[in-house]
Amino acid sequence: MRPAICAYHVGVMTVLDYRTAGESHGKAVIALIEGLPAGLDVDLDLINGELARRQGGYGRGGRMKIERDSASILSGVRKGVTIGSPLVMQIENRDFRIDEAPPVNRPRPGHADLAGSLKWLTTDCRTTLERASARETAGRVAAGALAKCLLLKFGIDVVGYVSSIGNQKAEFSNEESFAVLRELRDGNEAYCPHPAAAERMIAEIKQAKVDKDTVGGVVEVQVEGVPPGLGSCMRWQDKLDGKLMQAVGSIQAFKGVEIGLGFGVANRRGSDVHDEIDHDPTRLDSPSLGFVRRSNRAGGVEGGMTNGQRIVLRAAMKPISTLLQGLDSVNLLTRKPERSDYERSDVCAVPAASVVAENVVAFEVARAFLQKFGGDTMHEVGSAYTGFLQSAGLLGE
Repeated sequence: MRPAICAYHVGVMTVLDYRTAGESHGKAVIALIEGLPAGLDVDLDLINGELARRQGGYGRGGRMKIERDSASILSGVRKGVTIGSPLVMQIENRDFRIDEAPPVNRPRPGHADLAGSLKWLTTDCRTTLERASARETAGRVAAGALAKCLLLKFGIDVVGYVSSIGNQKAEFSNEESFAVLRELRDGNEAYCPHPAAAERMIAEIKQAKVDKDTVGGVVEVQVEGVPPGLGSCMRWQDKLDGKLMQAVGSIQAFKGVEIGLGFGVANRRGSDVHDEIDHDPTRLDSPSLGFVRRSNRAGGVEGGMTNGQRIVLRAAMKPISTLLQGLDSVNLLTRKPERSDYERSDVCAVPAASVVAENVVAFEVARAFLQKFGGDTMHEVGSAYTGFLQSAGLLGE
C-alpha cells in the first residue's frame, strides 16, 4: 500500500490556494487558483450556477439587475480538465465605470470608507470602497465552486442556507438530508429551508426597505462526507477550525463565526457539551469509519481536525452599512458634519452571503483535503485517499 502524498513538494509549494483581483466597478473580477491536481473535470455549469445564486436572494439592490455573472476560464484547463498549472477565471462587470464614478467624501459608518481613507491618505473614499466592496466575493464564489468539483469526486458535499434575518429565526433540524435542505432552500428568495420562516424573513426585509434601513442575519453551512483527520493539532496555523473561521470571518460585513455549539458551550457543563463516542461495525464504510457520536455539538471538528461527523458552522452578518436614510458622518474635505454618502446597495444581502459562506468553506475543506492527500494528479490523490481509508479501517487489528 503506497503512503499518502503530502501536498508540499521539496522546494516547491503546491498547497491549494487562491487570490482575487478586481474592483466593484472595474472591468472584471478575477480568481487565480493554484495547487489543483491535473485531471480534475471542471464543471462550469456548477460554477456559474453558484454565481447566479450569489446574485439572487430577496433584498438585493439594483446592481444585480445589471450584472449577469458567469465565469470565463482563461488558463489552467484543456478540454474541460485541469492540467496542473495556475487556473484563472474571469467574471466581467457590465457596470464598468470606475474612472467615471464620482468621488465619495462622506464616509459611511460601518464601512471601510474612513479607515481606508486614513490608511491611504486620501479624502476620496472611492479609492477604498472599490476594492472593499462585496463585489469581490464573486471571485471567492467561483473559486469555492471550483473546489466543489474536487470534493464531489470524493463524496464530500457542502450546503449553505439562511437561519435568521433580523428577529426572524428558523427552527429546524440540521440533521436533514442535503437533498431536502437544498430543495427547501431553493424554494424561496430568503434561501431558508423553513418556508414559514422564509416568509417572515422577507416581510422583515420589506419593512426595513420602507424604513430606509438595512437588516442582517445568520447563515449556516454544513459539510458531509468529510473523512476524519483533515487539519492538524500540531501547529496552530494548521487547525481547520481556525482556517474556517478566518475564511468566513473575512467575508464583507461578517462579524462573528461559530462551529458546532459555538458560544453555546460557555453556559453548559462539560457533560452537556462533548459528544460521547460509540463504535458501530456496520458503519465501517462511512466517513467516520465506524466511530459514531450520540450528538454533534462539536460541529465535526475536534482539536483542529475533522472527526468524521458533519461540519456545522454559523456566521453572523451585520446590516449593510449603506442606508437610504444615511447616518451622521463628516465631510472629509470640509471636516463639517454631514450625512453619509449613498452608493447603490442592498437592503439585505444575507441570502447572497450564505452562498459566499458555503463556497469559502468548500475551498478551505478542499485545501485541507489536498494537504493530507495531495498529489500532482487526481489519480495520485485518489490512491492516497484510498490508502488512508484502508489503513484507518485496520486500526486495532
